[in-house]
Amino acid sequence: MPVTLTGHVDRFTFQAEDTGWTVARVTLEDGRGVTAVGYLVGINPGEHVELVGEWTHHPRFGPQLKILRVQPVVPATVDGIRKYLASGILKGIGPVTAERIVDAFGEATLAVMDKEPDRLAEVEGIGSKRVEMIKAAWNRQHEGRELMMFLREHDIGPALAARIYKEYGNRAMSIIRKNPYRLATDIYGVGFRTADRLAQRLGFDLTSVLRAEAGVLYALQALSEEGHVCYPLEALLKRCVSLLEIDADTIERAVRGLVDRGWAALEELGTEDPPLVYLKRLYLAERGVCQGIMSLLSAENTVAMEDWESLERWAEGRLDLVLAPEQREAVRAALSGKVTIITGGPGTGKTTLVKAILEIMKKKGRTVLLTAPTGRAAKRLALSSGQEAKTIHRLLEFSPNELVFKRDEEHPLRTDALIVDETSMVDVSLMNSLLSSLPPGTVLVLVGDAEQLPSVGPGCVLKDIIESKTVPVIRLNQIHRQAEQSLIVVNAHRINAGKWPLMQTEVQDTAPDWYFIERTHEEKILDLVMELCSERLKERFGLDPANDVQVLTPMNRGPLGVLNLNLRLQEVLNPGELEVKRGESGFRTGDKVMQLRNNYEREVFNGDIGRILSVDREEGEVRVDFEGRVLSYALPELDELSLAYAISVHKSQGSEYAAVVCPIALQHYMLLQRNLLYTAITRGKKLVVLVGQKRALQMAIQNDRTRRRYSFLKERLMDARKKSMAGR
Repeated sequence: MPVTLTGHVDRFTFQAEDTGWTVARVTLEDGRGVTAVGYLVGINPGEHVELVGEWTHHPRFGPQLKILRVQPVVPATVDGIRKYLASGILKGIGPVTAERIVDAFGEATLAVMDKEPDRLAEVEGIGSKRVEMIKAAWNRQHEGRELMMFLREHDIGPALAARIYKEYGNRAMSIIRKNPYRLATDIYGVGFRTADRLAQRLGFDLTSVLRAEAGVLYALQALSEEGHVCYPLEALLKRCVSLLEIDADTIERAVRGLVDRGWAALEELGTEDPPLVYLKRLYLAERGVCQGIMSLLSAENTVAMEDWESLERWAEGRLDLVLAPEQREAVRAALSGKVTIITGGPGTGKTTLVKAILEIMKKKGRTVLLTAPTGRAAKRLALSSGQEAKTIHRLLEFSPNELVFKRDEEHPLRTDALIVDETSMVDVSLMNSLLSSLPPGTVLVLVGDAEQLPSVGPGCVLKDIIESKTVPVIRLNQIHRQAEQSLIVVNAHRINAGKWPLMQTEVQDTAPDWYFIERTHEEKILDLVMELCSERLKERFGLDPANDVQVLTPMNRGPLGVLNLNLRLQEVLNPGELEVKRGESGFRTGDKVMQLRNNYEREVFNGDIGRILSVDREEGEVRVDFEGRVLSYALPELDELSLAYAISVHKSQGSEYAAVVCPIALQHYMLLQRNLLYTAITRGKKLVVLVGQKRALQMAIQNDRTRRRYSFLKERLMDARKKSMAGR
């Protein structure tokens, strides 16, 4: 039941600078001291406030008032005004100056500061410089309060309001009134519909140019999140007509306006096909990838070598192995070429190739850098190669403050060669940044499995480069002897070829590492997944349920989707009272969690998995261990985290797990695709267990049609190659 209390803010025990979430001590009018927790943006210690909130009980810190709304209250007495100004709330006013100001103006003090601030110069010790300082501080405080009240009136909650204030500061009100649609593109967590509702309340016309342009940008951004680099104009217009409920002509004018002002780009194909529309940054990135590839291909190879047989024999002796014929071909292509792609499934020797290339390069005194798109992939590459490997962001020295890479054309990497692992995960923007950092003559080796799902970000860069036939591609098809004993490897290749997998009962010489357990009903599938994760895999294989077992599922919604599986698995694997709530779910100490978006300031990225070490509600802090790196989250920042006992197959890219459990059912029919199933299976190192319906498994194996991602990279590369050959 909400209560309304009035009092004096004594101090902040804690306040998150970037969100405004605060733990405050407040002295009420009757003299009682209480702890209030919530958002206090625009409120400072020393102020009188009216609080509307609900009483809660913290198990450690006792009763607390959870703030629902806060309203500053002007002190009514001379003594109250004196305390208010003496609290340090305004820069330029300390206790002595506060005493002098109140002595000069009495009960009219706040009215003077509000309407006649220049009169402060009448007070002893206050010169013109200090008057300007006090005026600026007073205005900032009022603007912050007005913004919070304005946004509250328009149904924007305190968490989003705090983000808006952080982004725009004291310019927030003028920016919002001029163009509320900027919120949808500038502020994480504010969608187009929220900005649109606010705009309509402010009187913006439904057919205004601002609204049409904002809708187009929102649609293009949503399409990029679906993996598209660009989109056909006609299809974009239809999508925006449905979103905005205005005519296509108005929307097309908005598209042309965005192009004219540099927010978007059009690729006129000069055929019967409609033009392609891009966000400008993706247009530049796609062109940059094409230019980067062609630039490397046209440069002189600085590491070209001869005497292949002796070098290969030396590397074989060094590594105690024998290279297969196709591996020898790949080594020669990588070292004699300029840009080379090495692709193949599990067990085909990609890791061996990287090691052989490294050894030969080092013998010749050449420098080689290793990189991968994710921390886990980079760590795995370093362990397998015996050489340091960095994430692409770390390699390019990403600056979280400036949101730019320090390594670029003007400050390139210093290396003779670069090997990129898990290239299928690299989206068009990141590949552009990587290519921009390479000096002329660098040998580039792109290693990856082209049959896996494409990157989470926009584009299908590896596939486009392969299909353009612009660079040499070495396909590794032979499964090597040790890998032949693994059903995971064998079945991954069978599924990729459209064949039914071998069942565990068909293997007799060794204990199988791949199982399919049939269950026909969704509730039975769900029950078995719970049983496997909580008991059976631990008892049979000694696997730790939280650290070793990862549930992968095709979809987010439904009984077998990520959301429901996480709620069920949390109760089974880490039961107890929720320590902090987030929407319909919540977290407790020990929970397995995943980062949902790139946070460059913390250097934690979309898909990183960690474990909650502690939840401190008094300090408003959740501490998460990401494989040895402990990061702190204020409670409002928890929308960056989700439970990770179960994750989508897309989010699992670039990672490996000791054991993978994957439910597969007809409810997933929209995403029952061969490359998705293949990606899920190849995430397991020691064990893969599929649980579900044979018909669903068959449907996934037979469906080799992948969702089209609109991109023009392949065509750009093909066209550039033709022009290059014609110019010779």
